[in-house]
Amino acid sequence: MSLTFDNRVALVTGAGRGIGRAIAEKLGANGVTVICVSRSESSCGSAAEAINAAGGKAIACAVDVADGPAVAKLSEELITEFGNIDILVNNAGITKDNLLFRMTEEDWTDVIDTNLNSVFHFVKGLARPMTRKRWGRVINITSVSGIMGNAGQTNYAAAKAGMIGFTKSLAKELASRSVTVNAVAPGFIETDMTAKISEAALDMVLPQIPLKRMGQAADIANMVAYLASEEANYITGQTFTVDGGMTM
Repeated sequence: MSLTFDNRVALVTGAGRGIGRAIAEKLGANGVTVICVSRSESSCGSAAEAINAAGGKAIACAVDVADGPAVAKLSEELITEFGNIDILVNNAGITKDNLLFRMTEEDWTDVIDTNLNSVFHFVKGLARPMTRKRWGRVINITSVSGIMGNAGQTNYAAAKAGMIGFTKSLAKELASRSVTVNAVAPGFIETDMTAKISEAALDMVLPQIPLKRMGQAADIANMVAYLASEEANYITGQTFTVDGGMTM
């Protein structure tokens, strides 16, 4: 099935690598103008260059997504330039794993600020024009850790669970304006982040996945592209697990 997009503009956070880059490239391949956001100018710049080289349209914006005033400033500048951001994909995330009793307050705060508070900042900055236009998509990339929990990830799981609650509540607030809000919860996906997992840990994880393998960033990008398209007009407030059957 081909997906329908109508001169849309998307902003993807954490677009410099991994799942975020796959999402940005997938949207770009479907004719969406993509604003690639990450903290690193080189990484988001590389993603934008790849989209442009493939015949799409993209720009790069380096910003710390946890910095509320910086995000507000960027949002204002982008709305002035583009008029409206139609699709917002909140994907940026970090991990600082540790058992709770060994976790520092900085480890807790950094993960909450980057993974959860950034969603608040970008929605505040970009969603109001969507409501005026009566069309918009907010797609939050959460995690199965936010559904199941995971030892050593109280900070990460709390942030990702918070994204799910945020998604459901915002969906109810924006539904009357035809703006949909959904979440995608990846399982174990082959990225730089999961590359740090030891072989011993993988040997424990893979038997828990009915498909017996890790997923690809493209699997997440495909789901996001669908939710961002015209074909997903009647879907809102949902969390879609893309995890090889891990949470069924």
